[in-house]
Amino acid sequence: MTEGDDKQRLAQLEAKLEAAKKAQEPEPPAETHFTLANQAWRMVTELVAGLVIGFGIGFGLDSLLGTTPIFMILFIVLGLVAGVKVMLKSANEIQAHAVEAGEAQRSDAMGNAGHDNKRD
Repeated sequence: MTEGDDKQRLAQLEAKLEAAKKAQEPEPPAETHFTLANQAWRMVTELVAGLVIGFGIGFGLDSLLGTTPIFMILFIVLGLVAGVKVMLKSANEIQAHAVEAGEAQRSDAMGNAGHDNKRD
């Protein structure tokens, strides 16, 4: 065999390997890309929902029991705490997705750089 045949076979093998890698890569979910505005609105909505639900429960209890607005104040505070807790959970999810995306981009860049060096 000549050196030209070896290079051609090597190029074909690299093409087959690349095709096999692409076939096994999972497709990214369609709904994973969120803009910063979408993420901010989601967090604000979660906070406001906690406050509104707390207000509703507290006001309802105060109306039923005929008490001063002690339950309304108590449940507004509890709603605020719940809203902040849900916001922090959402922020952690967003951060985890950002870290995963960054690692994937970094590994792709490292893989492509290493692949280019091997051809020389």
